[in-house]
Amino acid sequence: MATKPLPSRPAPRLYLATPEVDDPSHLASQLPELLAATDVAAVLLRLKQTDQKTMTSRVKTLAPAIQNAGAALLLDGHVELVARAGADGAHLNGIAALDDAFPSLKPDRIAGVGGLATRHDSMAAGEAGADYVLFGEPDAGGQRPSMEAIAERLQWWDELFEPPCVGFAASREEAFEFASAGADFVLVGDFIWADPRGAKAALIDAAQAIAEGYEATFGEAKPDADQAGHG
Repeated sequence: MATKPLPSRPAPRLYLATPEVDDPSHLASQLPELLAATDVAAVLLRLKQTDQKTMTSRVKTLAPAIQNAGAALLLDGHVELVARAGADGAHLNGIAALDDAFPSLKPDRIAGVGGLATRHDSMAAGEAGADYVLFGEPDAGGQRPSMEAIAERLQWWDELFEPPCVGFAASREEAFEFASAGADFVLVGDFIWADPRGAKAALIDAAQAIAEGYEATFGEAKPDADQAGHG
């Protein structure tokens, strides 16, 4: 007798972090082709610190390329610019930053959070209403947990909690492992932009790694052309 298949779950989606943006013109010309190449759920825009008017202008330059592709545009911090620049939300670092940002972001915009060193912090963020929790990003000193520790945290969260979890992948191997561990999204950044083959090839490769990791644990990944933003 055939065993009953497990309920299907969606394959993890890509979350793309930009390089630190100073002059946005090159990235603005690059993004449409990049976001058309594979399914990207959201783009995390990292802004070079300068005056607010200039940063707002940079967001507005990049927003059409991101949002017209069906991806959400999140700012890395800079909560005060989100509404003014037309972004979809912000990524915050730590519980205190999340609490501070809630009044200006909720209920209309996305509030994601990282910088969650302990399980207690992670649960507190989920209870506070974070739209996602991120595990595995470097701390202020550039240090990260091991790949195995990040995967274990993702698996723990996936099994027990409802809000989506995001794995910060610094390589193709990590993208595979975090998809396999139960991440809902996989955040990729620096290794995509540094790839000698170009960002497009690297992003397609990362998407393939995610599909393979998902299939390894949850069964065959079935690409869905109607996933959010592409329907």
